[in-house]
Amino acid sequence: MPSRKALIRRPGPRLAEGLVTHIERAPVDAALALAQWEAYADALHTHGWETVEVEAADDCPDAVFVEDTVVMFRNVALIARPGAESRRPETAAVEEAVARLGCAVNWVWEPGTLDGGDVLKIGDTIYVGRGGRTNAAGVRQMRAAFEPLGARVVAVPVSKVLHLKSAVTALPDGTVIGYPPLVDTASAFGAFLPVPEEAGSHVVLLGGGRLLMAASAPKTAELLADLGHEPVLVDISEFEKLEGCVTCLSVRLRDLYA
Repeated sequence: MPSRKALIRRPGPRLAEGLVTHIERAPVDAALALAQWEAYADALHTHGWETVEVEAADDCPDAVFVEDTVVMFRNVALIARPGAESRRPETAAVEEAVARLGCAVNWVWEPGTLDGGDVLKIGDTIYVGRGGRTNAAGVRQMRAAFEPLGARVVAVPVSKVLHLKSAVTALPDGTVIGYPPLVDTASAFGAFLPVPEEAGSHVVLLGGGRLLMAASAPKTAELLADLGHEPVLVDISEFEKLEGCVTCLSVRLRDLYA
């Protein structure tokens, strides 16, 4: 049976200092952000996911965006080397967490950089965004880690947003969805469905046709419901001010060995 565990990490007191690169900085309400994070975790629980909380990193403003610190393929964890140097201390506790879960652990080494938010997995195909945070050496190291396990690693350009998954994610049937003005090369994907809102580009597959989505994308939620999916909406407005989305706040571990 597939595993249904999700790594999460509590937002710290310095959250409002988090990095922004493609948007204007806006004030972040830390108390509201914590409440939104707790509601996000509750949504995972409600839909059958067991959350594993990584040790907090209060000195790292962006640590709540735990997805950027590790990439999973089957039972193998590739510990990232974030493109932003200030984020590199976030990875140690994540490494400990995945090791406790029984994962085999690999690492991205200098000069490689890789952010997990640049990685979109569809079956055994792994799309990697080559852009501001992930470099060519990081892509090569991902290939070396995962292609011997049966993965096909495809690099695609990212220039208009922070990460690949800031622009696109995928539906359960493998169709890639994205907001066209922010997608560099829609033709890189086998099937592409444009959505009407930037925040609508981001879905987390909860199972059973349910899609965890931001409440800020009601038109996209309606579109996807019309296509037979079941949107599960969460308010993540404070994280969106830091270029975060629903994928950033967890790492879903679906293929742990029993």
